[in-house]
Amino acid sequence: MTDHLPADHPPVQPEKIGVLLANLGTPDDTDYWSMRRYLSEFLSDQRVIDYPKWKWQPLLQLIILSKRPFSSGAAYRSIWNEEKNESPMMTITRDQTAGIAAEMTARFGDRVVVDFCMRYGNPSTKSKVRSLIEQGCRRILFFPLYPQYAGATSATANDQFFRALMDEKWQPTVRIVPPYFEEPTYVDALAQSVERAYGALEQKPDMLVCSYHGLPQRYLMEGDPYHCQCQKTTRLLKERLGISDEAITTTFQSQFGPEEWLRPYTVEHVAELARAGKKRIAVIAPAFSADCIETLEEINEEIRESFEEAGGESFTYIPCLNDDAAHVSALSDVIETNLKGWIEPA
Repeated sequence: MTDHLPADHPPVQPEKIGVLLANLGTPDDTDYWSMRRYLSEFLSDQRVIDYPKWKWQPLLQLIILSKRPFSSGAAYRSIWNEEKNESPMMTITRDQTAGIAAEMTARFGDRVVVDFCMRYGNPSTKSKVRSLIEQGCRRILFFPLYPQYAGATSATANDQFFRALMDEKWQPTVRIVPPYFEEPTYVDALAQSVERAYGALEQKPDMLVCSYHGLPQRYLMEGDPYHCQCQKTTRLLKERLGISDEAITTTFQSQFGPEEWLRPYTVEHVAELARAGKKRIAVIAPAFSADCIETLEEINEEIRESFEEAGGESFTYIPCLNDDAAHVSALSDVIETNLKGWIEPA
């Protein structure tokens, strides 16, 4: 393609295919202003909080963001990766990307470039789209790392990706990876993590709690498929583990604001389990591809405390799949499926 270009033509890179992984995001640091910037961007997203701007923004900017950065900063400090001065989500997503990049090289050679971005904070979606295009990616597969689709997660990541494309003179051809909540390799990776955790315990838990990030109940009524996809993930995990309906349950965490959210609420339900005689439980978070503030701080501290204060005796948090080899392989399989027609394995 470059053989016939005139000498003064802008340089043209050899054509490649980009795979851009996207996760939620992370503050750059735990201080007040870093937290405020991050929370302002996150909570100003109308996919997340869909109240009218005239009503929500004064409340957010004048009241919520005057206090919440302090408490959120303290929560992030309790889990911060001090060695790398970054959040665990950043560390894990980078490691996932490296693992998937190695898989892509093994499967496709050097024609596929893998990178990651964050919907909120850095590295921004816009900067990574620009980077891939500069590397010669004329096709980009965008992969929101949310197994279950929700407007407040998958859709807003997609929105940001398309906004980034609006600024490009020469837009690449693009595809979006659909939710992978029922992919057998993903369910199998979840099951393996449960089996490993149970195998390390002296006594098997009475209940496996599948705790998913919550959404307002109204979103389900307006057509968001998230609740149904979460329920199906739990059912498939139950079938793969070969356990009874009585040994597994679906709950939702991280409620925010005055609205009714998807129920049962994890923090309340684990206490109810303890009072009902379920003294040993394990909690897994199938909606999160990487451990983050909602798992490391909320589940492993706040939700654990609720269970123990109600009389629970043994609380086991099963980490997210993170950069586990089975997870990296599962995500790579999803990518390979979605690259069909663009490139075939070497």
